[in-house]
Amino acid sequence: MSRILLLGAILVVTMTLLAGRLWGSQAAIAAAAFGALAIAIQAGAFALMRSARHDKVEKYLRAWGAGMGLRLVGVVAIAVAAGLDPGHFPPLAAALGFLGVLLPLLFYEVRLIR
Repeated sequence: MSRILLLGAILVVTMTLLAGRLWGSQAAIAAAAFGALAIAIQAGAFALMRSARHDKVEKYLRAWGAGMGLRLVGVVAIAVAAGLDPGHFPPLAAALGFLGVLLPLLFYEVRLIR
């Protein structure tokens, strides 16, 4: 779990700097906020998968589905935040922060679950 948090923190800093460079300070804040959300979602999904790793297939698939549901909630949160207040949450910056952190962590999770 600490590896996910460390890698996530590195990715958040990277995406924040990139968004700030491309779109300004408000975009950097949005990228950082949604990057932090991505770390929380990925840590929760990883904990679900890890707890069901050696159980029956049904429980494992239920945990996998719950993790995917958590990730979908993050995507919906981007749409809601960008739709309600695009000045504070620019859509591209929020998506960069969320997906730029979540996707590498998702691929890294595969290595940790094995």
